[in-house]
This record gives sequence, C-alpha cells and structure tokens, in this order.
Amino acid sequence: MTQPDETILNELVTRVLGDLGGAVSVPLVRIGDALDLYRTLARIGPVDADALAEAAGCAPRYLREWLAAQAASGYVHHEAGRFSLTPEQALVFAEPDSPVNLIGAFDTAAAMAENQAKVQAAFTTGRGVAWGDQAGCMFCAVARLFRPGYVNALVQDWLPALDGVLDKLKAGAAVADVGCGHGLSTILMAQAFPASRFTGYDFHPASIAAATAHARAHGLPNLRFEVGRAQDFDGGGFDLITCFDCLHDMGDPEAAAAHIRRALKDDGTWMVVEPMAGDRLEDNLNPVGRLYYSASTMICVPTSLAQETGLALGAQAGERRLAEVIRSGGFTRVRRAAQTPLNMVLEAT
Repeated sequence: MTQPDETILNELVTRVLGDLGGAVSVPLVRIGDALDLYRTLARIGPVDADALAEAAGCAPRYLREWLAAQAASGYVHHEAGRFSLTPEQALVFAEPDSPVNLIGAFDTAAAMAENQAKVQAAFTTGRGVAWGDQAGCMFCAVARLFRPGYVNALVQDWLPALDGVLDKLKAGAAVADVGCGHGLSTILMAQAFPASRFTGYDFHPASIAAATAHARAHGLPNLRFEVGRAQDFDGGGFDLITCFDCLHDMGDPEAAAAHIRRALKDDGTWMVVEPMAGDRLEDNLNPVGRLYYSASTMICVPTSLAQETGLALGAQAGERRLAEVIRSGGFTRVRRAAQTPLNMVLEAT
C-alpha cells in the first residue's frame, strides 16, 4: 500500500469531522425547531440559558448543553455567556418564509437516516421503495424542504418567466399541478390567481388528503385535489400544467410527458421545475450536487424503481436528459426559463 500523503489525509479527516458534526446536529436542530427554541431566541435574545429555558418552558440543564452545541456549530451566536441569533442565523433557522430556511432539510435528513434499512435492502435486490413505504413522514419533510423556494420564487419569478402564461392566469386559466404532494405549490398559485381554476394531482392518497385539508383551511373555491398518476390523470384542456421537483421521481416520465401533452391545449405550456444539475457528473461535484445525489440515492431512485418502468432518472439528471424525456412526449420546444441555486425551471411547448 502506498504511504498516504499526510497533508491530504489531514484535510480529509478534517472534512469528515465537519460532516460528522453536521450529521449529529440533525436531531438537535429538529428539537430546537419543535420546541420553538430558535424563534424564542430570535425574539428575546441575547439571553443566558436559564432565561431561554424559562421563556421556552424547558429544563435549564438541557438548554445549556443544546446552546453550547449550537454555538459550536455556528448556528447560534455566543458572547459573554449570552446567546442570540444573528440576522443571518434567524433567516436559516427561525423565519419559516425565508428563502434560505433549511429546517425542512434537517427533517428530510432524519427521514433518510430512518429509511436506511429499506434502501439498503433494495441495493441488493434492485427493487424500489415506494413513496408511501418510505420511513417516517418522508413526504411531510420533503414538502417542508421545498416550501421556502416555492413561497419566494414561484409567483414572483418562475411563472412570469414563462411566455404569455401570466396573462392567461390573470384572465382565468385551467391549471393542473401534477405530482402536487401536499399541495403547497398549488395553493400558492390558487391564492395568487383567483380567476383561474387549479387541480392538484398526486398518486399518493395520504398526500392528497393533506393537500385537501390545507386547501379547506385556506378557503379557496378555485382549487381541488384528486388522486391521479402523471401518466393517466383525468381531465384535459389545460392552459398550464406544472410539475414541481417530481418528474425525476416518476417511474415512467416519458409516458407522463405524453399524457401531459395530450392534456394541454394546443397552445398550452408545461412548466417543469427540477433540481439544479449539470449534464455531467463532473459538473455536479459540488455542495448542491452532493446534497441532491445523496437524496436521490435514498429517496428519488428507490421511488422511481418501485413504479412501472422504473426509469430512475435521479435528482441530478441534468437539463439535456430532462429535455430528451420532455420531447419524447411530443413537445417540440424546451428552454430554461429561470433558475435558482437549487432549481431549474424548464418551459415546454
């Protein structure tokens, strides 16, 4: 065995130790969120552990250790025995509508860890792990993960970037949100465009039940949800069909593309929001690619393999491969209409 380069070895060990620190922070961050510790600290800080414990209704000894761990992670600011959140830390941990709120990512990481046994078994069989069979509330965590991006970009940036779609929505359009999950994207659009009619479809009945409850709570008369698969959902004559972070999860996205083309009006538009990715592995060897490849291994690929065909595009398929799938359904024009650090928005007509 070749002798290791000590400098390279030390750099690797340092990187792994940093990763382990992040991994063991997952339950602590989720506790802080569940007990409103971040929001309380943002409201009353700087405070010591005893004052935060009193305000949050928690035991001081636990709070002292939790705060020390958060300060060591850089998630909480510490100075002279008192703790607070900087404006930047508050945006990440305490503001639910912040575009950089990442609490949902910690929930997703916890669900991925819980899901290990099922995915590990699938490694040896080649079979999938169905969306509804994933451990814990995977679909709840994923909905929360994507929410900040949708809240801050969907109506403000993504829809206006599509050719002629905004005018149709304002005047009154028929819209289908395919693979809607808990319906967060559908609800945001229905709120913004009351003259239009929205139908959310998802193949997971529990998600449709949650979406229906959310819609009822918002009192939106122009919105309904139905159980339906992307390749054969009911309905047609749509001006706009949307798919948010789900095309790569489908077992047969080519069949979905063909059905979506048939369900659209001749001048209709398909908006496909997918994880940001380059077309080559080398393009994705970065922090965003690392996050998405890991999630794809534990969530996206198993979900697709559990369905008919099981194409398993993966969360880092890239624009070129996605465009191939979209065009296979009969679309002739595909362009990148918008993007964020985490997502690309493709427009197909």
